[in-house]
Amino acid sequence: MDKIPPEILGGVGAGVAVLLVLIILYRYLLRICRPNEILIFSGRKHKTPDGRTVGYRVVFGGRGMRIPVVESVHEMDVSLISVPMQVQGAYSEGGIPLNVHAIANIKVSTDRRFVGNAIERFLGMGRNEIARVVKETLEGHLRGVCATLTPEEINQDRLKFARQLEQSAGPDLEKMGLELDVLKIQHIADDRNYLESIGRQRIAEILRTAEVAESDAVRLAEQSEAGARARGEVAMTNAQAAVQRKKNELRQIKAEVDGEAGSEEVRAEAAGQQARAEADLELQKMRGELEQLRLEAEVTIPADVEAQVRALLAAGQAAPISANGEAMAQSLSEVAGAWRDSGGKAMDMFVLQNLEGIFGDVAKAASRIKVGEVNVIDGGDGKTLPAYAASYPATMGRLLEEVTKTLGVDIARVITGHSSNGAQQPAPIPPARS
Repeated sequence: MDKIPPEILGGVGAGVAVLLVLIILYRYLLRICRPNEILIFSGRKHKTPDGRTVGYRVVFGGRGMRIPVVESVHEMDVSLISVPMQVQGAYSEGGIPLNVHAIANIKVSTDRRFVGNAIERFLGMGRNEIARVVKETLEGHLRGVCATLTPEEINQDRLKFARQLEQSAGPDLEKMGLELDVLKIQHIADDRNYLESIGRQRIAEILRTAEVAESDAVRLAEQSEAGARARGEVAMTNAQAAVQRKKNELRQIKAEVDGEAGSEEVRAEAAGQQARAEADLELQKMRGELEQLRLEAEVTIPADVEAQVRALLAAGQAAPISANGEAMAQSLSEVAGAWRDSGGKAMDMFVLQNLEGIFGDVAKAASRIKVGEVNVIDGGDGKTLPAYAASYPATMGRLLEEVTKTLGVDIARVITGHSSNGAQQPAPIPPARS
C-alpha cells in the first residue's frame, strides 16, 4: 500500500480544523428560542408591523443567528407570574369598606403589537419586579371597581366583579406589554360585619323561603298524592270496567259461538234425522213395495187364482143346486098351499112333532136360573116353604105361557086336546118320526 504524501495529510487536517472551527462558530452564533421565552436580537434597526423603526428584532420560538460584534441577544421569560393581591378598606358603593383577597396570573404578551412595550419596560428585570408593578396596578384598579359595585354585587356576582376588573386594568397592562391570563376573587369581608348581617338576613330569608317551600312542597306532594290516588282509582275503575266489558264481549262472543254451534248441531241433527227419516221412508217405501209384491205373490195372486178356481167350482156346483133350489121352491110352495088348506092345524102338528125339543129348551132355560142362598122366614102358618117349593113349577108354567105368546100355539091345548078355556078338542095324531 502506497503511503499518503505528507502534503495531502496536512491539507486534510487543515480542512478538518477549519470545519470544526466553523461548526463551533455557528453553534456559538446560533440561538435557539424555547417555547416559554422570547429572544431579543438588538444592535440593528428593524421596522415593526405598524411602521415604527426599532433597534431590535424578536424571535418567538424557533431559532435565530446573531451577527457577531453587531448584535447582542437577550432572553425574556413569558411564563405565568402569580400576583396575589390584598386590598384593605376598599370602599364599595354605599360607603361600606371591604377587604378583598384576589389572585391574578399574568405573563409577558407574545402579541407583536404589545411585546415591544414589555421589552422596553421589563427587559433585564426579574419576575418579582414585574409582579410588584402588576400588583400595584391591579390593586388600584381593584379599588376603583369596588367603588362602582355594592357589597352584595361583589359578593354574589364575583364573575362580574372579575370581568369589570379585567376591563379596567386591560389597557394599562397592554401599555406595559403584559396579559392578564386569570383573575380570581378569593375572599371578600368587611370589618363592620355588613356582609355577615346580610348573610344572616339572607339565611333567615332562605330558611323562611325553605320552610314555605317545604310546606308548599308537602302540600303539593299531598295534592299530587291525592291526585295520583284519584287517578289510580279512576284508572283502576276504568281498567275494571274495561276488563268487565271484555268479559262481557267474551261471554257474548262465546254465547254467539255456542248458539251458532248449537244451531249447527241442531241443524245437523235435524238434517241427520231428516236424512234418516227420508232413508227410513225410502226403506219403508221399498219395504212396502216389497211387501206388496210379496202379498201379490203370496196372497193376491193365489187369492185371485183361488177365487177364479172357486168361481169355476161354484159355477160347477151351482147347476145342481139351482135345480135343487127350484125343486125345493116348488115343494115349499106346495107345502105352503097345504099349510093354508089345513086351516091352522099344521102349526099344531109341527109343535107336536117338536114338542120334546121345545120342553128341553124350556127346562134348559129354567135351569139357567141360579139361586145362591135363600133365607126363608116363616110367618107361622107353614105356607112359606111350600110356596118356595112351588116356585119352580110356576116358573115352568110361566115359560110355557111365554112360548105360547111367542108361537101363537096353545101348547096345553095341543097336548090335552082341550083349550085353555076348558073346551074339548080332538087330540091330534102325532106324526111319525123319521
